[in-house]
Amino acid sequence: AAFDPSLSLILLDTEGLLGATSKQNQRMRLLLKVLAVSDMVVYRTRAERLHNDLFRFLGNASQAYLKHFTSELKAMSDRCGLEVPLSSLGPALLVFHETSNTKLLGCDSRTPGGAEQLLQKRFHQLSLSTEAFNSVEYVGTRTTLPPTNFSGFLEVVCRRASNTSTRSRRPPAIVYNVLKALSMRFNGEITDDRITTSSFFPDEYFSCSNVCLSCGARCTKNMNHLKDNVAHTAKSRCRYTHQYNNKVLICRVCYERGLEVAVNPKTSASTDSKWFGLATYAWSGYVLECSTCGIIYRSRQHWIGNQDPEGSVVRPELRHVWLGNEAFLKDNSNGTQRVLDGVNFAIQSVTDYSRGPTKAITAWLTDQVAPEYWRPNSQITECHQCKKPFEDGERKHHCRSCGEGCCDVCSTKSMSVPERGWGSAAVRVCDDCFRTGGNSTGKQLEAAREGRGLMARRITEVAQSTLDAMTSAVEYPLGIVKDVARPDYWVPDHELVKCHHCGKPFAGTTAKHHCRACGLGFCSQCSPELRPVPSRGWDHPVRVCVDCSEKKGEL
Repeated sequence: AAFDPSLSLILLDTEGLLGATSKQNQRMRLLLKVLAVSDMVVYRTRAERLHNDLFRFLGNASQAYLKHFTSELKAMSDRCGLEVPLSSLGPALLVFHETSNTKLLGCDSRTPGGAEQLLQKRFHQLSLSTEAFNSVEYVGTRTTLPPTNFSGFLEVVCRRASNTSTRSRRPPAIVYNVLKALSMRFNGEITDDRITTSSFFPDEYFSCSNVCLSCGARCTKNMNHLKDNVAHTAKSRCRYTHQYNNKVLICRVCYERGLEVAVNPKTSASTDSKWFGLATYAWSGYVLECSTCGIIYRSRQHWIGNQDPEGSVVRPELRHVWLGNEAFLKDNSNGTQRVLDGVNFAIQSVTDYSRGPTKAITAWLTDQVAPEYWRPNSQITECHQCKKPFEDGERKHHCRSCGEGCCDVCSTKSMSVPERGWGSAAVRVCDDCFRTGGNSTGKQLEAAREGRGLMARRITEVAQSTLDAMTSAVEYPLGIVKDVARPDYWVPDHELVKCHHCGKPFAGTTAKHHCRACGLGFCSQCSPELRPVPSRGWDHPVRVCVDCSEKKGEL
């Protein structure tokens, strides 16, 4: 780059088609941005004849400028308050042709502008145009012996620089802001596997890289169009894919009125109560409810002769599936999960009602059959090892050696404690006793006295192990049912390792709750709110996370 003080011009050598870099696609895109903000573009060639590459390069640059840069430059003109839009003021084009043996273009023509007419003829023969350039001028020189004679070229440059009949020079601030705007707009990644080689400036340099997940069609909008709240579009029609369920049902009555209202199968109407809606779902099947027309279809409205909704009340359409924008794919077929929610609600109500007495009886019974050296459950409020407070419902483990209460993490070791009357079998001990070999104070003296108390405790543990095995046998098929009933947008239970909001690990008895809006897993503290989620088919208040509960408007 250089600055010419006599003409007040900044000269930038882009090396054109001769430049080489490891990121050639990004370089070509940047080259067109520089051409777009320039006042004058010089294409220099030393070929004896003007090859097609010259015309294809300039023609493709003009086409890409008009297709992709025009709208952005027009918006830039409005922001800068320019009277003439930038999009209509493309650069002036100078073709500087230097030969050694052949005649210059148009040298035999006696009419002025003959060379330019020949250039335009060549562009027309190749189905190309130079519409983006405000002028096209040919400058030739014949060099038999160096150095090159630039006098004719400099004369044309000076004349073009001082000529304001077409347009005046752009101030440096405007040039900088325009180049910055173009760089911010067209800065997406360019994937080499989707680049077409038929153009020097293919659409992939400037268009959105998002591809339909269902049919593979590419978005035709410019890069970063989502910032302007412009949705993805594609020229071709999409195909149905069961994986993405990209069929949308449009209310036929609203469509004939000029409206496009999408309807989704739901277990109950928004006017039905929670339990009545489930009963109605079991009796009359799913419903289609339009926000304008109300309930337009029930799948089992009559005993026989129910019509297909696609042929009577709705109009099916196939939509493209764009990554990160599957709003119309929300699954409302959650009747099974709603039934499970109802069963869980009933069980939870009974459990909450009886939880206090049950825990009190359990703790009292455990203390009655515990050995004398065990610390009573009522006195254990925190783990003896890590000092972590016991949460509500968290199990307390007694070390068989020292008798203190520990959490599950601090009492994972096992060893024989015969001095306490547990015989030669390995039993649960805390980490400290496992490391030191156990409590040896008065071991032999206390063994006989504690033997009778241990017999009751060992019988209790056998009974408790049997009950735990029965509980696991019941919970196993229940887990299978829950996985089958889980809506598609819910994260599976086995993938939930921590709360999505606070990051608290799911361990022990910590309950995992799914947000009915986003489908992610949360703990009880991070999902306390209840809100209707009609977009997911939950017309009545259901559990949502703290993030979704704070969202304004309808979920």
